[in-house]
Amino acid sequence: MRARICVVAGAGYAGIHAVKEIRKQFKNQEKEHLLKIILIDKNAYHLRKVLMFKPAVTNEEIRIPLKKLFPEGVELVQGTVSSIDGAEKKLTYIDASGTVNEMSYDRLVITTGSVIREPGTDKGGIALSSLENAQGIRKAWLANLKQATHENNPEERDRLMRIAIAGAGISGIETAAELAHYARADAEQMGLDPQAVKIDLYNTEQRLFLDGPEKVGMKLEQLLHDIGVTIIHNLRVLEERDGLLSLSNGESSAVGLCIWTLGLLPNPMLQTIGMPVTPEGYVQVDASYRVEAMPGVYSIGDCARISDPCSGRIDGMTCKEAIPQAARLAKIMLADFEGRQAPVHESYMQVFCIGLGPDCGLTWVNKWGLDFVITGKLGWKIKKFTWDTASLIAKGQK
Repeated sequence: MRARICVVAGAGYAGIHAVKEIRKQFKNQEKEHLLKIILIDKNAYHLRKVLMFKPAVTNEEIRIPLKKLFPEGVELVQGTVSSIDGAEKKLTYIDASGTVNEMSYDRLVITTGSVIREPGTDKGGIALSSLENAQGIRKAWLANLKQATHENNPEERDRLMRIAIAGAGISGIETAAELAHYARADAEQMGLDPQAVKIDLYNTEQRLFLDGPEKVGMKLEQLLHDIGVTIIHNLRVLEERDGLLSLSNGESSAVGLCIWTLGLLPNPMLQTIGMPVTPEGYVQVDASYRVEAMPGVYSIGDCARISDPCSGRIDGMTCKEAIPQAARLAKIMLADFEGRQAPVHESYMQVFCIGLGPDCGLTWVNKWGLDFVITGKLGWKIKKFTWDTASLIAKGQK
């Protein structure tokens, strides 16, 4: 009997967990060589995208080779999917050498994820949208500090040591908190006053953390204030040019570095490879993650619009939601394989973990109508566990 081919397209959080869970559910078929799993991604590594701020403030490595995550049992293909033919059950991809290849599948899981929103090439600053940009932020900050050590003009020195973060979602909050520690440590190492480093977090809304209750947003603001982050509400950064921010209230502010943290968008490639997408660019799926009008094709993670069929609540674009989606997807695929009724999506419990620099974090859980907030070192440990679990490096995940 010919082995069925299951292709997972995308090695982000949803993709690597999909592979892990499919192998778990189909272990008998895999053992008997009745199932072949192929993971295809443009990179030969899994990028820990939620930690993009790490190489912006330190030299921490946030790439994990796929061969390390799946040393055996999974065929790894480095390439970019360029088209999908749902009728023929074939996909076309371009490999690392630029060669166009074709691949057949029996089951296909689209987990191409999201991209980080860019402000536009003419807006100045540096968007925290790629590993290269994160490294560029680090390089620019160190160059500013080096210049500040020789600067005699106090106003110019102050400008060089001021960082603006445009966008106060979780990524912006975590970036600001990390900078509050590491940017000041950098300054001190260069013989500068660490308290002269100013971190401004620009928020277009009236408060932080709109996904949770106001009291949690206020707690977040207090914790950020305690570590030296200034939060500026109801104000949008329009552009940065020559060290000057233009703001939505018509005013300007001098800064040495502007970092854009503008949130996520579903991967735009979905609109060009033949997938049915919503007006916002998400893959259209049913309550069991099946892609509309494409038999044998499923989608989860940031790239799919997934909603609870009972409550109508839409899953967010976070790794904590991709993990249970992947576990349920594998059960759905096995049910479809065996001709049984498949499970349907259920919303994950309301929980957010936010890192606030080394050894500090905040975790909010809403359960039984009650709000539970954990802060400090325990909050950070929960956040780190979430990060590590998402990348299959937590204890017991390999």
